[in-house]
Amino acid sequence: MITQLLTYRQLGYINVARVVAYRLGLKTGSHPVLRLTAPVAAGPFLRPSERTGNTPAANDMWDTALWWFGRHQRPLPDGPPDWFANPFSNTAPSDASRDWWQISDFGQGDIKGIWELSRLDWLVAAATKAAKGNSEAVERLNGWLDDWAQKNPPYKGPNWKCGQEASIRVMHLVTAAWILGQDRTPEAGLVTLLRVHLQRIAPTMSYAIGQQNNHGTSEAAALFIGGSFLMGRDPRAATWARKGRRWLEERAAALIETDGSFSQYSINYHRVMLDTYALAEAWRQHRGLNAFSDRLRKRLAAATEWLRNLVDAETGDAPNIGANDGARLLQLTGTDYRDFRPSVQLAAALFCGADAFGPGPWTAPLRWLEVPDGQPIEPTGSISFDDGGYHVLRRDRTMAVLRYPRFRFRPSQADALHLDLWHRGRNLLRDGGTFSYNADGADWFGSTAAHNTVVFDGRDQMPRLGRFLFGNWLQAEGVQTVEGDQESIAAAAGYTDAAGARHHRQVVLNKDSLTCIDTLSGPFRHAELRWRLCPADWILKGATLTGAGIQLAVQVEGQALAPTLGIAPESRYYLERTEVPLLSIPLHKPSRVITTIGF
Repeated sequence: MITQLLTYRQLGYINVARVVAYRLGLKTGSHPVLRLTAPVAAGPFLRPSERTGNTPAANDMWDTALWWFGRHQRPLPDGPPDWFANPFSNTAPSDASRDWWQISDFGQGDIKGIWELSRLDWLVAAATKAAKGNSEAVERLNGWLDDWAQKNPPYKGPNWKCGQEASIRVMHLVTAAWILGQDRTPEAGLVTLLRVHLQRIAPTMSYAIGQQNNHGTSEAAALFIGGSFLMGRDPRAATWARKGRRWLEERAAALIETDGSFSQYSINYHRVMLDTYALAEAWRQHRGLNAFSDRLRKRLAAATEWLRNLVDAETGDAPNIGANDGARLLQLTGTDYRDFRPSVQLAAALFCGADAFGPGPWTAPLRWLEVPDGQPIEPTGSISFDDGGYHVLRRDRTMAVLRYPRFRFRPSQADALHLDLWHRGRNLLRDGGTFSYNADGADWFGSTAAHNTVVFDGRDQMPRLGRFLFGNWLQAEGVQTVEGDQESIAAAAGYTDAAGARHHRQVVLNKDSLTCIDTLSGPFRHAELRWRLCPADWILKGATLTGAGIQLAVQVEGQALAPTLGIAPESRYYLERTEVPLLSIPLHKPSRVITTIGF
């Protein structure tokens, strides 16, 4: 009970009150969102393209397949898809005739499997095809939108449960009209569909703010973008737009640290937030609306640089640190889900006036949204983001990322002192990912055991209080921010858990090797140092492991070594589970462990 009360204090009593008031309002039937009514929107929603000028290559990913989370495919049906089928669950589809608040988040397996097609990623892709003069794409997008509106009447069924899901649809609907040159003269069906969505989003904004995550940024952006889109077409539009702008400003100041770190401590959720603000800013420029504050622009410039520093420029990939639910906005290019360059390139141009990566398919979002190119900037180097708890060490084509606990917001994973290592575009030491929020064994992926760190006595670094909540948030100790010279770059951090076990980790990156020094102290019966490796043919001889073009050697002062090579789960894409090699080093007393990796 004490742990829970302390955790609620860390969450913020006002935020807890917002969430409690929302849930109580739904339970008692008193929340104003329950009294909403609206007509079913009818097409057409968009016309053949009226855009002029050159356009980049269209996104053709959806030409022959349906996609979930940028990874899983199903053959394209002859007509619209089933908006309530969950391909990852054997349970019966949701009853779309029920009010959304009467439907459980977890009654049909992972509800994200249902929500994914209703995020309308396919609509953005179809709009890029239609903008190139493809008449079949126009027919498909109108047919599918009309079917969606008829099968998902306001406010019935699972696709109306979440304000953020409704907000993603708003952003994609406006983007599609913009791409086709119709945002100033929209079809009546599109106006109705947007109005229905904004009605759903506005009353639950307080709940979104209480989450202290990208629910607030997404829903604020939808109100700002959708409200300004509907100006002159709905008497509430100006109020919605003002409310969205106010919360965009407030959330940027509240959730983005001055060094650019974001409240969710997640690479992918950082991208979702950055794409959301980038669309809001691009839309603002497109419509000639009043500028956002200098404070917002500074926070977003810092957030852009944060993500640029975590991305491997050769592949566009990034460490799988933090929760990753497969979300990706603005799919204006057919690049892979794990390619973060389109998002960084767009945000860099908008908030930094910079060209992050030069020419390539990642520039397509700039062309579609009519954003001018930025100026070339210097490559990333070594840096500490101490507000969020990240050390980034770089030398030539090698990057090491050390995650440490700076928890002003709730942590989503027990990943303190996780180490990610990249060399020549390969993720040699890697994070376990997320897999799912509601599948058997999914909790394990957020546990300490799923990371490259030390597990004390088989427990997590922090006790789990709920599906998305840990208690006894760790505090960083012995932090040494990145420093170095031409010979080596070093950084360090540590923590002491609630049971008194202490782990301190120092990382030193040299030209052709990385050394990790782990110091374990305090009371514990046994510990395990875990190294999650990239798929390869690894050979373990004694305390030396070779494979993937590297050699990993472990030394422990004062005790015998008995490392083992096994396997562990990994999830690089949501609802995808594979296996990777795992090197485990058991430890039975306070120790100093030195791991050296030669490239």
